[in-house]
Amino acid sequence: MKAWIVRGLLLGTAIGMIAQQRQLPTPAQGINNNLRGVNRRILDMAKDFPAEKYDFRPTKEVRSFGEVILHVMAGNTYAAKIARGQTADWDKEEVDPKAYKGKDQIVAAFQKSVDDVTAAVQALPPEQFNKTLAPYLSVIEHGGEHYGQLVVYYRLNGMVPPASRPQPK
Repeated sequence: MKAWIVRGLLLGTAIGMIAQQRQLPTPAQGINNNLRGVNRRILDMAKDFPAEKYDFRPTKEVRSFGEVILHVMAGNTYAAKIARGQTADWDKEEVDPKAYKGKDQIVAAFQKSVDDVTAAVQALPPEQFNKTLAPYLSVIEHGGEHYGQLVVYYRLNGMVPPASRPQPK
């Protein structure tokens, strides 16, 4: 019976040591990873969605697919400015969708915003995120909400969003 107890204690100790080796991401890593993740999914959609459907809107009261992409871009612009210590106002970062003609211009603008916010937030000292996660959590949440909205646009058009497709192994 004693040998069984010793083995159990050894096994428990080993499991505890393995669990300690798996470190949770730091706040800086978590923000950077989540911001990159949501932007990657939306960028994949922006590139994938057919150009002829960029004006699609489920009802006349909501933004078109292309307008949603540009709206998410405003959050990226806002977060990049804050990360660089610039004055920013979320509402003033919105762009006029009429200034962007078609899929190619919208994708290019969104790609630029993704590159810009990724670089700006990544350049922040990691300890900055120990003080506050604002406004980055809000920007990530905002992107995630609109990602879900865009999933519905896909489904209403009989399409499967890129992240829901079978992935090659």
